[in-house]
Amino acid sequence: MKALFIKYKLVVRFILTFLMVYLVLSLSYKFYLDFSKESRFYPDYVTHLVAKQTENLLNDFGYIGRVEPHPNEPSMKLIVNGKYIARIIEGCNAVSVIILFVSFVVAFSGRLKQTLLFLLSGSVIIYVVNLLRIVILTIALYHYPWRKEVLHTVIFPAIIYGVVFFLWMVWVNYFATINKKHV
Repeated sequence: MKALFIKYKLVVRFILTFLMVYLVLSLSYKFYLDFSKESRFYPDYVTHLVAKQTENLLNDFGYIGRVEPHPNEPSMKLIVNGKYIARIIEGCNAVSVIILFVSFVVAFSGRLKQTLLFLLSGSVIIYVVNLLRIVILTIALYHYPWRKEVLHTVIFPAIIYGVVFFLWMVWVNYFATINKKHV
């Protein structure tokens, strides 16, 4: 058994680091969400910010977008041209996706400065792509409401996770300092 741990030391280190970072960040995010219940931003600051930025982008694209707190659940109602289209919930704010991204990059460590810059730039890219994804999804739902299932459950999750996968591949192939002899 010890020989297996020695042989696969890098793999075990990657898995343990990934799980620890993911656990710490996920618990921190959970505490943030619990703390946000007392905030003036509904349902939490990040989700509120994403909703407001979605509203602004919709207006920039020529639609009359409006968001308002949902009266029955912790979400923001997204209204386009007077028509209730969708709701923005905590899961729409990309924080969980960014936590997954960060956990992977940290587990495939690189030099500190490169790692921090990649984490920051990658997180910003994920946030912006997610925001554009919500706006495009909203416009698509406005024009093609009968395509809701395929748009919301297949196409648009593929976009955000595709970007994350692409960033991971860039990280592993160009920046991570893994020991190439053991891979």
